Amino acid sequence: MRRLRLLLAAGAFTAFAAGTVALAQPQSGIVRPSSEPAEPSVALGAELFAGNCSSCHGIDGAGVFTPRPGAGDISGAGPSLRGVGERAADFYLRLGLMPLEHIHAQPEIRRVLFSEKETRSLVAYVGSLGAGPPIPHPEPARGSLATGFHLFSEHCAGCHQAVAAGGFVTGARVPPLQRLTPVQIAEAVRVGPYLMPRFSTAQISDAQLNSIVAYVRSTNHPDNRGGWAIGNLGPIPEGLIAWLAAIVLAMLCLGLGRRLRG
Repeated sequence: MRRLRLLLAAGAFTAFAAGTVALAQPQSGIVRPSSEPAEPSVALGAELFAGNCSSCHGIDGAGVFTPRPGAGDISGAGPSLRGVGERAADFYLRLGLMPLEHIHAQPEIRRVLFSEKETRSLVAYVGSLGAGPPIPHPEPARGSLATGFHLFSEHCAGCHQAVAAGGFVTGARVPPLQRLTPVQIAEAVRVGPYLMPRFSTAQISDAQLNSIVAYVRSTNHPDNRGGWAIGNLGPIPEGLIAWLAAIVLAMLCLGLGRRLRG
């Protein structure tokens, strides 16, 4: 009997310890090989892809077009990655847009779950699936702020607002662009994530893209010569504040007029 009690106690302790270790693990959901090479490699990227991406994109990157249970019993479905090149993979991974929590979620900028080595390996592996566009290298110093503002107002401000502060559109949240690097801004223009349209070089040339990147980067520190910026959201809140101030001033004038007449 004593031996049975000891065995039960040991089993309970083991279960408790295992549960404690499990709770201590980061809830990242990332599957990693037991050992990783010291440097980035396509081979490492293939292993990471198989464990973390294949549920939605297929084991060979050909896509999954009918939702089916994947890793962690999560229903997976996603487009083919053959021929998308390194550009799209770099954009989605470095902003934490992938992996998604579920297939219907909007990709949102989050904490990046992969290390730099792992990210570079995954990008290289996706690039190896077929010829596709490489990671861009914009040169905002060669752009024009005036041209960038004009192009951004024409193509982007309708969703991202005049100073790239983001907002809301039907069925999606539009992120602010201040945290993005020049490379990520250029990638977004060419990739067209989620509901954003994709702009080809025929629509926006590389030289024009340099100007757009220069303008977006300038919104990190906007020049508010008019005084109170009111969130840099554009003429609508400025107009509302002006009307509010005018109404308050008019009410004060009317009140003073009545007192003087009295």
